[in-house]
Amino acid sequence: MAKRIYRSRSDKVIAGVCGGLAEYFGIDRVLIRIVWVVTVICAGTGILAYIIAWILIPKEPETNPVVNSQAKL
Repeated sequence: MAKRIYRSRSDKVIAGVCGGLAEYFGIDRVLIRIVWVVTVICAGTGILAYIIAWILIPKEPETNPVVNSQAKL
């Protein structure tokens, strides 16, 4: 199964983009966030890139789907 990138459900500050990127690349989420802040401050493109990533990267699927408690026997 191919590795896919998702926005993180558990490790998020705004939308989970940095947490998802950190999981995908296998690096610390703080490093991703620092890089993002530097791009916002230096180039100003970080905000636009974050919004685009927020729209394009799907949210991580739930691991435990809700089970219907009124199942018929």
